[in-house]
Amino acid sequence: MTTVGNVVLVHGGFVDGSGWRDVHDELTGNGFRVHVAQNPTLSLPDDVAVTRRILDGLDGPAVLVGHSYGGVVISEAGVHPNVASLVYVAAFAPDRGESAGALIAASPPGAPVPPLLPPVEGFLLLDRDGFAAAFAADLPGRVAAFMADSQVPWGVDALSGPVTEPAWRHRPSWYLVATEDRMIPPPAQRVMAERAGARVVEVIGSHAVHISQPAAVADLIREAAA
Repeated sequence: MTTVGNVVLVHGGFVDGSGWRDVHDELTGNGFRVHVAQNPTLSLPDDVAVTRRILDGLDGPAVLVGHSYGGVVISEAGVHPNVASLVYVAAFAPDRGESAGALIAASPPGAPVPPLLPPVEGFLLLDRDGFAAAFAADLPGRVAAFMADSQVPWGVDALSGPVTEPAWRHRPSWYLVATEDRMIPPPAQRVMAERAGARVVEVIGSHAVHISQPAAVADLIREAAA
């Protein structure tokens, strides 16, 4: 059995790559070379270009991992020849022509509604008072408060960017469902994972499951690397 030695971690909207810190530490402790994309989240093509530049510079194959909107990015960028497998972490997994915005609009009836504020000059933010309950309910209050105050504005163009050819049609995929997620409803996560033919694990966690449950996320990445 050959284990892939590179891992590329792609963050989602409203946050940056620092949320991967504990997953990074778990994996580097096992000898993986871990790369963390820092997407501007201005548009899908811009974010895909950031990830592709990392993939271009690798010395071998990689597991490509996306959280939340990062799942859209890896779905578009993951056809790169250096991608061996995909891991979706409480993430969007769009099909051809679908965007994050389209998948949000198709949420199951009665699903929690993310506390999105009206766009300002083409950018979205989450309401500060609703951030913790929606995004980070299982994190300490001070951590969730900092995340709310340090939000990265998410470009409307990134939200509406469609995937042209989803990589999960061409690469083996894994999916971690966060069972307490109030940003991407767990039933929607399960539907996307099944459609992608992904190997699925379920973890009790919020949308910020990569922060609250880094060992579980790292375990799934290690499985995808094997």
